[in-house]
Amino acid sequence: MKTLKPIDKSEILKLYKPISPTTHKGLQGHALFIAGSYGKMGAAVLATRSCIKSGCGLVTAFVPRCGYHIMQLANPEVMVYTDDVERRISNVNVGIHPNAVGLGPGLGLSSQTQKAVLNYLKKNHYPLVVDADGLNILSKNREGLALLPPKTILTPHFKELKRLIGDWQTEDEKIDMTISFSKKYNVIVVVKGAPTLIIDGSHIYKNTTGNAALATAGSGDVLTGIITSLLAQSYEPINAAIIGVYLHGLTADIALPEMGVQSFIASDIINYLGQAFLSIEKT
Repeated sequence: MKTLKPIDKSEILKLYKPISPTTHKGLQGHALFIAGSYGKMGAAVLATRSCIKSGCGLVTAFVPRCGYHIMQLANPEVMVYTDDVERRISNVNVGIHPNAVGLGPGLGLSSQTQKAVLNYLKKNHYPLVVDADGLNILSKNREGLALLPPKTILTPHFKELKRLIGDWQTEDEKIDMTISFSKKYNVIVVVKGAPTLIIDGSHIYKNTTGNAALATAGSGDVLTGIITSLLAQSYEPINAAIIGVYLHGLTADIALPEMGVQSFIASDIINYLGQAFLSIEKT
């Protein structure tokens, strides 16, 4: 029987760092997102918006050319660099030095993009969160796993996890296989589900917030943005993952009496982030 440490409010209060009243945007971290492709720009919009709504001082998006106007109109607070190619990312070339990087939302799986991601991983040394098609690219190009910085945070859902670690027969086997994977590549794995688990080597954390309202398109992109934001604000990777999943779930718990389950969408997670942060700070 595995020991799962609960992620509850008492645990969050030990880790959470209130923002200094004398801070400024230059001290609040700079996050870079490598995201988006034709038809999937919404993922980049959600990830970057949730990042800046989680306290990050500066957010930059690197997107294909087709995403430029979408990003500028949807998220005027986010800076935008574009690839030379119209519909997909082909070469990650951005001259900034972020505090953390979010990779994967809406990237697509073109061979050009897969090559671009692997080339970027060879030179990246910034703290990293990988989600969605970033995970699928790693599954298809397993040599990329050895290029990840120590304690990179991976955020797979059920199918993405299977592509990474292989199939399992029982819940215990799934956890054992994820622990082995985490140890082998020195990564933190956020196993999204009900409940969400965080596996960091032999340490397993079980989130206590959230409900079925989170089972909606774009929910994972928002989680990636929240965790990347906390990572950029100098939280240790495991603490960024723990606080991120807690806040993500808490938004749905706060909204449930007002919205129910069916009408809650990913944008609502972002809209309720302020109340989620306040519920921590008022304690």
